[in-house]
Amino acid sequence: MTRFWHPFADMGLVEERGELVLERGEGSRLWDEEGRSYIDSTAALWYCNVGYGRDEIGEAAAAQIRKLPTYSAYADLATRPAVDLAERLAALSPLDDARVFFTSGGAESIESAAKLCRRYFSLTGQPDRQILISRDRAYHGVAGFGTSLAGPDVFREGIQPPVAGVLHVPWDSADALRDAIESVGAERVAGFFAEPVVGAGGVLVAPDGYFAEVQSILRDAGALFVADEVITSFGRCGRWFASPRFGIEPDMITFAKGSTSGYLPLGGVIVSGRIAEPFWQPGGGVIFRHGYTYSGHAAVAAASHANLDILERDGLIERGNEVERDVHEALQPLLDHPLVSGIRSGTGAMAAVQLSDPALAERASLLAREHGVITRVLYGGSLQVSPPLVITREELDDVAAGFAAALDACRTEAGVAS
Repeated sequence: MTRFWHPFADMGLVEERGELVLERGEGSRLWDEEGRSYIDSTAALWYCNVGYGRDEIGEAAAAQIRKLPTYSAYADLATRPAVDLAERLAALSPLDDARVFFTSGGAESIESAAKLCRRYFSLTGQPDRQILISRDRAYHGVAGFGTSLAGPDVFREGIQPPVAGVLHVPWDSADALRDAIESVGAERVAGFFAEPVVGAGGVLVAPDGYFAEVQSILRDAGALFVADEVITSFGRCGRWFASPRFGIEPDMITFAKGSTSGYLPLGGVIVSGRIAEPFWQPGGGVIFRHGYTYSGHAAVAAASHANLDILERDGLIERGNEVERDVHEALQPLLDHPLVSGIRSGTGAMAAVQLSDPALAERASLLAREHGVITRVLYGGSLQVSPPLVITREELDDVAAGFAAALDACRTEAGVAS
């Protein structure tokens, strides 16, 4: 029996077939405890941008731990790595006069941004602006606000939505957003949450002109735009942040995963100076009563600095554009497979191989391991490809070959079953 309750897992099936226990990693490759090797086609959960085995990240964290592991950042307390990291991220971001609020991951970042939307309007004399809007294929973590903001109802199965005042609109229709705002009244809408590229919802890219029209609608309504860049930042879309690539000029950006490449947990919200201004009142008097035990964790911030150094030094931000091309080209032969109905690629180092029968996706992902590839299933029945930015074209060809072999095995099993 395993006593480890895995997230997003059918524990009955895990108990039956056992766990895949991974032992080590190097570059884009992983090894399990039995010595079997795999190519990691997903960078774990979209996050290991610099690849595995980067000793300098661990060394940076260890050096800070020996000096001072961390200290609470509540009130006026701080550590130098956190202060400097806020400055660094603010400078890298596309937001004017940016401020950075640190969290421990993406879900906490969404939670923080949602509260900031509502609190901002309460401070600026519009307390009725409480409604938040997201898209029907969205995934924004599974904390309170994120669970309500998530598009698919499956994330709320068996529970009531934790947060009221959340609306969902089709992921690709600006007109639907306009209609939703008009139906509830613009004076009640606080913010709109959107990923530049829908990630866990299936790697979906909005139609041309979508974000320009969305921004116009939000400006007319006086509502805020929160860009959820938990997945798309730090090179995943060939930029530090994906928003400029899509012409998005957000009021806030949430980040996490690639900020440390997953070596330690870090997330945050980058807030424009305009939105931060009411919280920076001369003489004080305003407190944002929100935060986390490990906000601005010193050792984690040190690890993030080392990770950003690698991204800069090794040219991995620009490398994201090369991986975008290589992923697209490597996966194209799969279009000839009878179980593949489409491939969504060409926008960053991320893609989805859509199966014609979504019910086969989970089995295909397990069979891929037998052919040396680790992947996972995205909403709608597609296989995820979002590798470390250090992956080679040859490794990507091996990923495609592993997928093809797994899909062939699926067909064989289906034939035997029939």
